[in-house]
Amino acid sequence: MVASQKSRGAAMEFRRLGESNLRVSALSLGSMTFGEQNSETDAHAQLDLAASRGVNFIDTAEMYPVPPRADTQGRTESFIGSWLKHQPRDKLIIATKITGPSRGFSWIRGDPHIDRHHLAAAIDGSLRRLQTDYVDLYQIHWPDRYVPMFGATSYDIAQEHDSVPIAEQLEALAALVQAGKVRHIGLSNETPWGVSEFVRCAEQIGLPKIVTVQNAYHLMNRTFEAGLAEVCRHAKVGLLAYSPLAFGHLSGKYLSDPPAPGRISLFPSFGQRYAKPNVAAACKEYVRIARESGLNPAHMALAYARTRWFTSSVILGATNLQHLNENLDSAELVLATDVLERIEAVHRRYPNPAP
Repeated sequence: MVASQKSRGAAMEFRRLGESNLRVSALSLGSMTFGEQNSETDAHAQLDLAASRGVNFIDTAEMYPVPPRADTQGRTESFIGSWLKHQPRDKLIIATKITGPSRGFSWIRGDPHIDRHHLAAAIDGSLRRLQTDYVDLYQIHWPDRYVPMFGATSYDIAQEHDSVPIAEQLEALAALVQAGKVRHIGLSNETPWGVSEFVRCAEQIGLPKIVTVQNAYHLMNRTFEAGLAEVCRHAKVGLLAYSPLAFGHLSGKYLSDPPAPGRISLFPSFGQRYAKPNVAAACKEYVRIARESGLNPAHMALAYARTRWFTSSVILGATNLQHLNENLDSAELVLATDVLERIEAVHRRYPNPAP
């Protein structure tokens, strides 16, 4: 059986974001390295390359770059803004995020709860740095309430804290939409209950509905499939899949060279979710499947995430043009049945080793 095949037609597919009128490229450009690992010149080169390859969707956040620091916060949006002002604004879909609370980022408006005051200040700061009058998609980077995230997997009621009611958050977001500063809203790092509650409140009160949720999704973290996939299907909410290469692990580079250059080696504390049992073993199996099938391991991982029925766009992150170009080459790849069957066999043996 053929190991893989390329889809016919245009190199880049475009998909509708939820129930919005936005159509975005199936591969989009993430920007969390702009301002830390990448200079402004590097950032503009990546943006130019992505746009030339059919990418029309760019994702950023007020918190970026990472790792977050007071002296670099907002630099990523500024780098995008200095590029965006020379582009046809109506041809691009720009997404950014408001920072959530309780992560120790006191330099971002103290403790930035998702309330009317912080949302107003955050969007104005983002628009100023991005040098635009509006963003197409405005996302809550992580919930205002407590939820287990970024590697945590169990809900701990002892960590619950006071938070802004979801209805109040939606009312504040609606004000930004009404003011013309935001076209559509979305969530990030959310749970099935959170997505359901945002949708329920919007319908009940008559407020703007979320169109996307941006969560981690890759071969070693398919937890989205357990509960969120069902919720998003019925609510018509699209997944923006981040970390599709598991911080570079699924490219195979760390198997042969553990200290290889990358975010994991540069910022060890940033990749704790990958320092877990079975990560290396599962990664080795996925890379082996790709190579035995004549595929680039990164291409296989990206194609898998891109071709799931619930995925609206896969967010690419790269620190150099060569890697970005190679990742964009996966836009046409469709995995053959035997490859998918072998992937499922590994998933049964090592289910979600890096949630």
